[in-house]
Amino acid sequence: MPKVSLWDLPDLPQNQLPPHLQLQKTRVVCNNDAPTNVRSTENITYSGAYAAIGVDNSLRLDEFRKNFKVKVIKLSEEDMEFDLIGIDASIANAFRRILISEVPTMAIEKVLVANSSTVVQDEVLAHRLGLIPIKVDPRLFDYMSENDVPNEKNTIVFKLDFKCERKSGERRTVYSHDLKWLPFGSEYVLSTENSSDPTSKPKTYTSFTSSQDSLPEFSNNPITVTPGIIISKLAPGQEIELEAHAVKGLGKTHAKWSPVATAWYRMLPEVVLLQDIEDEDAQKLVNKCPVNVFDIEDVGKGVKRATVARPRACTLCRECIREPGWEEKVALRRVKDHFIFTIESTGALPPEVLFSEAVKILEDKCESVITELS
Repeated sequence: MPKVSLWDLPDLPQNQLPPHLQLQKTRVVCNNDAPTNVRSTENITYSGAYAAIGVDNSLRLDEFRKNFKVKVIKLSEEDMEFDLIGIDASIANAFRRILISEVPTMAIEKVLVANSSTVVQDEVLAHRLGLIPIKVDPRLFDYMSENDVPNEKNTIVFKLDFKCERKSGERRTVYSHDLKWLPFGSEYVLSTENSSDPTSKPKTYTSFTSSQDSLPEFSNNPITVTPGIIISKLAPGQEIELEAHAVKGLGKTHAKWSPVATAWYRMLPEVVLLQDIEDEDAQKLVNKCPVNVFDIEDVGKGVKRATVARPRACTLCRECIREPGWEEKVALRRVKDHFIFTIESTGALPPEVLFSEAVKILEDKCESVITELS
């Protein structure tokens, strides 16, 4: 590279970074061997890193408000894909961790087995029941501590009574939808209950003062579980009779309380053609990509040119730049402050509600820190 005198260098525009520094600050460059600019080093995050060229690198609230955006790409009852634009990776990861472990749900915690002649051990059966998602809003229930009595505000009771008749001669499958909701609470009498008054109501494992289906939240919306999940298989003559008590909890206590099947994010891929790729090379590039990121357009006079048609689908497998010489034609990058976020709900709450709850929890954490520091 020829040497250039300091006095012959072009003047830099004020309040703007030169292209190579802007690329280093905002992009992760994926080369054939390894990615670069993965981490923001100290000299980039420091607010005065570019003070010599008149660029303020400090974090300003007004700038954040202008750049921050949330764009919903796909939304269904079970999953949601949206873009978080203008935030740091630490914030995106905070949302992910909160969704997995700190948004509460209802899950089966206690199983009272009256009779089980199946080959599945009681402990395994209780574990399987605990992992069945319950379709109810946990915000309608209270947490239950060790000193609390199970009641209609902190406990949901289900009953499972399933029998495979011996004369049928065929195995039967027990599914999650065979669990029946008991709005009046437990039907099992406490073993320590020895009342001498025959007119008194026997004491059960719960103390419901009213039926849950009489509450306005559940009068027209009965509590159910996700159907179609296999609990066990019974041979002729076997049966299961039990009660399952669900309480409110957090995923960080046990995974059965996690409201998401998964919550994950990735940085937005950016695919740039550094030069025109035409004819045979264009077809070769299209054939290289396993997820069809590239396409071919006819530019006239029999010339076909490669274009980037679906950059969002890029998985950065780097097949397009693996052969020698292609790194000078195609650049693969990721945008550091643009995250594609995906939430897959277990069914307890819709994914958009889960994300709004995660935002509230993060807001409460920030307020708690501010209160402690003030």
